[in-house]
Amino acid sequence: MDKAGHIALIADDDEYFRLALQTILADQLGFSSIVQAASLDEALEQLSQKPSKSLALFDYSIPGIKSAACLTAVRDCFPNLRLAVLSMSQQKQDILAALNAGVHGYLPKTISPAQLVSALRLIMDGLIYVPPSVASIAPASDGVQMLKAVTEKRLPIENLTPRQREVLELLMQGKSNKEIAKSLSLGEGTVKVHMAALFRAFGARSRAAVAAAGSQLLSG
Repeated sequence: MDKAGHIALIADDDEYFRLALQTILADQLGFSSIVQAASLDEALEQLSQKPSKSLALFDYSIPGIKSAACLTAVRDCFPNLRLAVLSMSQQKQDILAALNAGVHGYLPKTISPAQLVSALRLIMDGLIYVPPSVASIAPASDGVQMLKAVTEKRLPIENLTPRQREVLELLMQGKSNKEIAKSLSLGEGTVKVHMAALFRAFGARSRAAVAAAGSQLLSG
Protein backbone atom coordinates (compact mmCIF):
# COMPACT_ATOMS: atom_id res chain seq x y z
CA MET A 1 0.00 0.00 0.00
CA ASP A 2 1.35 3.41 -0.97
CA LYS A 3 1.44 5.60 2.12
CA ALA A 4 2.43 8.83 0.40
CA GLY A 5 0.14 11.52 1.77
CA HIS A 6 -0.93 9.40 4.72
CA ILE A 7 -0.95 10.76 8.27
CA ALA A 8 -0.10 8.75 11.39
CA LEU A 9 -0.66 9.38 15.09
CA ILE A 10 1.75 8.24 17.81
CA ALA A 11 0.24 8.23 21.31
CA ASP A 12 3.01 7.53 23.81
CA ASP A 13 4.19 9.35 26.92
CA ASP A 14 7.87 8.69 26.12
CA GLU A 15 9.05 11.61 23.96
CA TYR A 16 12.23 9.85 22.85
CA PHE A 17 10.28 6.78 21.75
CA ARG A 18 7.84 8.97 19.82
CA LEU A 19 10.70 10.66 17.98
CA ALA A 20 12.32 7.32 17.10
CA LEU A 21 9.01 5.90 15.88
CA GLN A 22 8.32 9.06 13.90
CA THR A 23 11.60 8.56 12.03
CA ILE A 24 10.67 4.96 11.19
CA LEU A 25 7.21 5.93 9.96
CA ALA A 26 8.57 8.71 7.77
CA ASP A 27 11.76 7.12 6.45
CA GLN A 28 10.81 3.45 6.26
CA LEU A 29 7.06 3.58 5.62
CA GLY A 30 6.72 6.84 3.73
CA PHE A 31 4.17 8.64 5.91
CA SER A 32 4.04 12.29 4.91
CA SER A 33 2.97 13.58 8.32
CA ILE A 34 3.16 12.23 11.87
CA VAL A 35 1.46 13.86 14.86
CA GLN A 36 2.18 13.04 18.48
CA ALA A 37 0.23 12.82 21.72
CA ALA A 38 1.23 12.03 25.30
CA SER A 39 -2.21 11.08 26.69
CA LEU A 40 -5.51 9.60 25.57
CA ASP A 41 -7.23 12.98 25.60
CA GLU A 42 -4.48 14.54 23.46
CA ALA A 43 -4.73 11.63 21.02
CA LEU A 44 -8.51 11.96 20.76
CA GLU A 45 -8.19 15.70 20.15
CA GLN A 46 -5.75 15.01 17.32
CA LEU A 47 -8.01 12.37 15.77
CA SER A 48 -11.10 14.56 16.07
CA GLN A 49 -9.46 17.63 14.56
CA LYS A 50 -8.12 15.72 11.57
CA PRO A 51 -10.03 12.43 11.21
CA SER A 52 -8.23 11.67 7.92
CA LYS A 53 -5.40 9.89 9.76
CA SER A 54 -4.84 6.38 8.47
CA LEU A 55 -2.80 4.87 11.33
CA ALA A 56 -2.79 5.34 15.11
CA LEU A 57 -0.33 3.72 17.49
CA PHE A 58 -1.31 3.71 21.17
CA ASP A 59 0.92 2.82 24.10
CA TYR A 60 -1.24 0.91 26.58
CA SER A 61 0.27 2.84 29.50
CA ILE A 62 -0.43 6.44 28.45
CA PRO A 63 -2.49 8.54 30.87
CA GLY A 64 -6.20 8.08 30.26
CA ILE A 65 -6.19 4.44 29.16
CA LYS A 66 -7.50 2.09 31.82
CA SER A 67 -8.47 -0.88 29.70
CA ALA A 68 -8.76 -2.11 26.13
CA ALA A 69 -12.35 -0.81 26.08
CA CYS A 70 -10.96 2.70 25.52
CA LEU A 71 -9.56 1.54 22.20
CA THR A 72 -12.85 -0.10 21.23
CA ALA A 73 -14.47 3.34 21.49
CA VAL A 74 -11.75 4.76 19.24
CA ARG A 75 -12.51 2.05 16.68
CA ASP A 76 -16.23 2.80 16.88
CA CYS A 77 -15.72 6.52 16.24
CA PHE A 78 -12.99 6.23 13.59
CA PRO A 79 -13.84 3.08 11.60
CA ASN A 80 -11.40 3.82 8.76
CA LEU A 81 -8.43 4.11 11.12
CA ARG A 82 -5.87 1.32 11.34
CA LEU A 83 -5.21 0.98 15.07
CA ALA A 84 -2.38 -0.80 16.85
CA VAL A 85 -1.15 -1.13 20.43
CA LEU A 86 2.44 -0.57 21.50
CA SER A 87 3.42 -2.09 24.83
CA MET A 88 6.26 -3.40 26.94
CA SER A 89 3.93 -6.19 28.07
CA GLN A 90 4.08 -9.55 26.32
CA GLN A 91 1.50 -11.16 28.57
CA LYS A 92 -0.93 -13.21 26.51
CA GLN A 93 -3.91 -11.85 28.42
CA ASP A 94 -2.92 -8.26 27.52
CA ILE A 95 -2.45 -9.16 23.87
CA LEU A 96 -5.75 -11.03 23.68
CA ALA A 97 -7.59 -8.19 25.44
CA ALA A 98 -6.28 -5.70 22.88
CA LEU A 99 -7.23 -7.93 19.95
CA ASN A 100 -10.65 -8.51 21.50
CA ALA A 101 -11.06 -4.71 21.64
CA GLY A 102 -10.73 -4.64 17.87
CA VAL A 103 -7.20 -3.33 17.30
CA HIS A 104 -5.41 -4.34 14.12
CA GLY A 105 -2.19 -5.34 15.79
CA TYR A 106 -0.24 -5.66 19.02
CA LEU A 107 3.38 -4.53 18.83
CA PRO A 108 5.72 -5.39 21.71
CA LYS A 109 8.27 -2.62 22.18
CA THR A 110 10.98 -5.27 22.36
CA ILE A 111 10.77 -6.16 18.66
CA SER A 112 13.50 -4.95 16.34
CA PRO A 113 13.03 -1.95 14.02
CA ALA A 114 12.94 -4.31 11.03
CA GLN A 115 10.22 -6.43 12.65
CA LEU A 116 8.29 -3.29 13.54
CA VAL A 117 8.37 -2.08 9.94
CA SER A 118 7.20 -5.47 8.68
CA ALA A 119 4.38 -5.57 11.24
CA LEU A 120 3.19 -2.06 10.37
CA ARG A 121 3.21 -2.90 6.66
CA LEU A 122 0.95 -5.87 7.35
CA ILE A 123 -1.41 -3.69 9.41
CA MET A 124 -1.57 -0.98 6.74
CA ASP A 125 -2.24 -3.62 4.09
CA GLY A 126 -5.40 -4.63 5.92
CA LEU A 127 -4.12 -7.59 7.93
CA ILE A 128 -3.97 -8.22 11.68
CA TYR A 129 -0.55 -8.51 13.30
CA VAL A 130 -0.28 -10.93 16.20
CA PRO A 131 3.06 -11.44 17.99
CA PRO A 132 4.58 -14.91 17.47
CA SER A 133 4.24 -15.55 21.22
CA VAL A 134 0.46 -15.88 20.87
CA ALA A 135 0.10 -16.77 17.20
CA SER A 136 0.05 -20.45 18.14
CA ILE A 137 -2.92 -20.18 20.50
CA ALA A 138 -5.68 -22.43 19.16
CA PRO A 139 -8.34 -21.37 19.21
CA ALA A 140 -7.59 -17.80 20.21
CA SER A 141 -11.30 -17.20 20.77
CA ASP A 142 -11.17 -19.41 23.87
CA GLY A 143 -8.80 -16.99 25.52
CA VAL A 144 -10.90 -14.05 24.41
CA GLN A 145 -14.05 -15.61 25.85
CA MET A 146 -12.22 -16.20 29.13
CA LEU A 147 -11.26 -12.54 29.29
CA LYS A 148 -14.83 -11.50 28.55
CA ALA A 149 -16.08 -13.65 31.39
CA VAL A 150 -13.63 -12.07 33.82
CA THR A 151 -14.54 -8.57 32.70
CA GLU A 152 -18.26 -9.20 33.06
CA LYS A 153 -17.83 -9.90 36.77
CA ARG A 154 -16.94 -6.25 37.35
CA LEU A 155 -19.45 -3.44 37.48
CA PRO A 156 -19.31 -1.11 34.44
CA ILE A 157 -18.44 1.83 36.69
CA GLU A 158 -15.26 0.05 37.81
CA ASN A 159 -13.96 -0.10 34.24
CA LEU A 160 -14.32 3.62 33.56
CA THR A 161 -11.35 5.95 33.43
CA PRO A 162 -11.40 9.11 35.60
CA ARG A 163 -12.19 11.18 32.49
CA GLN A 164 -15.08 8.92 31.53
CA ARG A 165 -16.49 9.25 35.05
CA GLU A 166 -16.32 13.05 34.72
CA VAL A 167 -18.18 12.88 31.41
CA LEU A 168 -20.75 10.54 32.97
CA GLU A 169 -21.37 12.84 35.93
CA LEU A 170 -21.94 15.82 33.61
CA LEU A 171 -24.19 13.72 31.38
CA MET A 172 -26.24 12.85 34.46
CA GLN A 173 -26.67 16.59 35.04
CA GLY A 174 -28.32 16.81 31.64
CA LYS A 175 -25.48 18.58 29.87
CA SER A 176 -25.00 18.29 26.11
CA ASN A 177 -21.74 17.19 24.48
CA LYS A 178 -20.96 20.84 23.78
CA GLU A 179 -21.52 21.79 27.42
CA ILE A 180 -19.48 18.83 28.65
CA ALA A 181 -16.64 19.78 26.32
CA LYS A 182 -16.67 23.33 27.65
CA SER A 183 -16.76 22.21 31.28
CA LEU A 184 -13.79 19.87 30.84
CA SER A 185 -11.86 22.03 28.34
CA LEU A 186 -12.07 19.30 25.72
CA GLY A 187 -13.05 19.21 22.08
CA GLU A 188 -16.51 17.91 21.20
CA GLY A 189 -14.90 15.12 19.19
CA THR A 190 -13.05 13.94 22.28
CA VAL A 191 -16.27 13.96 24.30
CA LYS A 192 -17.92 11.93 21.53
CA VAL A 193 -15.33 9.16 21.91
CA HIS A 194 -15.69 9.11 25.70
CA MET A 195 -19.46 8.99 25.23
CA ALA A 196 -19.10 6.01 22.90
CA ALA A 197 -17.08 4.27 25.61
CA LEU A 198 -19.86 4.93 28.13
CA PHE A 199 -22.53 3.57 25.77
CA ARG A 200 -20.48 0.40 25.34
CA ALA A 201 -19.65 0.06 29.04
CA PHE A 202 -23.33 0.20 30.05
CA GLY A 203 -24.68 -1.60 26.99
CA ALA A 204 -26.95 1.38 26.41
CA ARG A 205 -28.39 2.89 23.23
CA SER A 206 -29.37 6.32 24.48
CA ARG A 207 -27.95 9.09 26.62
CA ALA A 208 -30.88 8.73 29.00
CA ALA A 209 -30.14 5.04 29.51
CA VAL A 210 -26.48 5.78 30.27
CA ALA A 211 -27.45 8.52 32.72
CA ALA A 212 -29.98 6.27 34.45
CA ALA A 213 -27.52 3.36 34.75
CA GLY A 214 -24.78 5.67 35.98
CA SER A 215 -27.04 7.24 38.57
CA GLN A 216 -28.08 3.83 39.90
CA LEU A 217 -24.51 2.58 40.23
CA LEU A 218 -23.03 5.77 41.68
CA SER A 219 -25.76 6.02 44.29
CA GLY A 220 -25.57 2.34 45.16
